Amino acid sequence: MDDFRNEFHKGLHVLAVDDDSTCLKILETMLQKHKYHVTATKNAQTALNLLRGNKNGFDLVISDVQMPDMDGFKLLELVGLEMDLPVIMMSVDDDFKMVMKGIKHGACDYLLKPVRLKDVKNIWQHVARRRKMGSKEQNRSSNQEKANTDSNERGSVATGNSDQNVKSSRKRRDEDDYDNEDQENDHDNEDSSCHKKARVVWNAELHHKFVSAVNQLGFEKAVPKKILDLMNVEKLTRENVASHLQAFL
Repeated sequence: MDDFRNEFHKGLHVLAVDDDSTCLKILETMLQKHKYHVTATKNAQTALNLLRGNKNGFDLVISDVQMPDMDGFKLLELVGLEMDLPVIMMSVDDDFKMVMKGIKHGACDYLLKPVRLKDVKNIWQHVARRRKMGSKEQNRSSNQEKANTDSNERGSVATGNSDQNVKSSRKRRDEDDYDNEDQENDHDNEDSSCHKKARVVWNAELHHKFVSAVNQLGFEKAVPKKILDLMNVEKLTRENVASHLQAFL
């Protein structure tokens, strides 16, 4: 595991944001001790400009919550809307509502200040998890596109064979109501299968419903099935909720 972590760190670039010069320098030093590449800034707007100007140049963001020009939650929200990067929040405030606010806005972790050396050792795991999730979504999307292409090709072949179409039409007209009902049921099952395979995008609204469901149930009782029932979102599956629960809680 240590060998894997060290190898992973070689190309991992962290953007650190804190308006307190001393805290920022300490954080930068700790990250560098763990072999992370660090860009540090005291200004949230500057951080956002850096991210917008080089979206592929950073792997992870660590931001303080309380900052004068733009608070960390607003920065977190903008990063979530514009780019796919894990964001870790840090604050002296350990109030439960503040922590949940960070999670609600999409934070992958919430660190209490003063941040310790061991707190930042394994932050690479958030990057690895995000990349793994992205790879799964990409594969799922590619498989769906391939299935659609194959289906279209089969449809073209069937259309070109007019004699077969005539025979099939006659056969369908001769089938009784029972067979027609079976075909309708099969079609419904196929549609259901397609819906389950559809990609789920966890936007701000969907994530808000997720967090509200977790708050209503409490952490001890927040299991995927109960969260799914409370969210009551069409086409969302228990597997989608379970994956999101594991990633953010």
